[in-house]
Amino acid sequence: MLWEKKLAQWSAAVRERANLPARLTLWDGQSFDFGTFSGPAVTLHVKSPAALSLMLQPTLDNLGEAYVKSKIDIEGKLSDVIDIAYGLARTSVDKPGGALQNMARYFTHTKSSDKKSVQYHYDVSNEFYKLWLDPNMVYSCAYFENGDEDLATAQLKKIDHILTKIELEPGQTLLDIGCGWGALVIRAAQKFGARCVGVTLSQNQFDLATERVKAAGLEDRIEIRLQDYRDVTGQFDRITSVGMFEHVGRKNLPEYFRRVQQLLADDGVVMNHGITSSDPEGGGVSYGGGDFIDRYVFPNGELPHISLALQAMQQGGLEAFDVENLRRHYAQTLRCWSDAYEANSEQAHALVDEEKFRIWRVYLAGCAYAFENDDVAIYQIVGRKAGRPAKTLPWSRRYIYDGTSALNAG
Repeated sequence: MLWEKKLAQWSAAVRERANLPARLTLWDGQSFDFGTFSGPAVTLHVKSPAALSLMLQPTLDNLGEAYVKSKIDIEGKLSDVIDIAYGLARTSVDKPGGALQNMARYFTHTKSSDKKSVQYHYDVSNEFYKLWLDPNMVYSCAYFENGDEDLATAQLKKIDHILTKIELEPGQTLLDIGCGWGALVIRAAQKFGARCVGVTLSQNQFDLATERVKAAGLEDRIEIRLQDYRDVTGQFDRITSVGMFEHVGRKNLPEYFRRVQQLLADDGVVMNHGITSSDPEGGGVSYGGGDFIDRYVFPNGELPHISLALQAMQQGGLEAFDVENLRRHYAQTLRCWSDAYEANSEQAHALVDEEKFRIWRVYLAGCAYAFENDDVAIYQIVGRKAGRPAKTLPWSRRYIYDGTSALNAG
């Protein structure tokens, strides 16, 4: 048959180019090896001919679709599965960033479309997220100061790292754009004595964050709002945005930072913590990974290169004065999440359908690989309103680590 010939030719080409420790088995018992080995580390079980067109063009998008649609099953250690998926995807292009890397695309980001996209991702269920996040449910890159912290400790250190970077002081007002389940604003009020507003577009996050603020007895110092950041008014001494600007859209970044600038007090400080693409041309995640994420995980999500983020920040009237790459930290965070997801797979299966379960399984493990291998990165950028005197800048970064005030020392 024609497809048998194509499979044989394709598997031979993979063996020659990549020599992967993987085997492809068909519904009729036939098998094709992708390398020379005593036993395959990963076996891909093709369940019907409907999957063959996806397998013969093995981008991460096609492989991911075949898996989440249950057209194939996989056998093997999850980290090995992801390694094999990337290995197969590489055989489809001459080099990273080649023809099959998703090209820069721009989405329409209206308030209604952004709300719909956010709720698709975050409103799976609070119980689902509780299975694999830390007890405070911090859904962003942790900060492993020494590298040996557990996830809960590293997430708390991340929040303190941010709040120390912006020199949050008692009585100051803080706006947290994309506040999640409220961990940052609760910490800011409890430890730093700030008065906080947290905004989110997720109904589930709003409900639980509100409940947690009440349980902590902080209703007089924290207000949680179900609100678009574009509808926030007033001015704030400090503004944080953690894991949110990925939803803004590349072409909208100058306006996003301009709105932040308008909400920031003249002597205020802002911190933007967000994922970036390692492709300077803005192509997103390579080998079709970005297409999979857009379709199944983060609809309308767009990752800028760090250079575009810094440029947009300046266009929005903000000066960046501290930039830190936390890529290694996010690789570790995602490994923690993926391990917890695997450990709680039975409970996850009970909360979501098979397709959703598979989406999150490969998404978490795949993202850990992407951060580990510089396919994507994450930066914390601290800034303030542009044009202020140089003497108001810190001499060094020491204040971030010892907690002493530096921004207004001049």
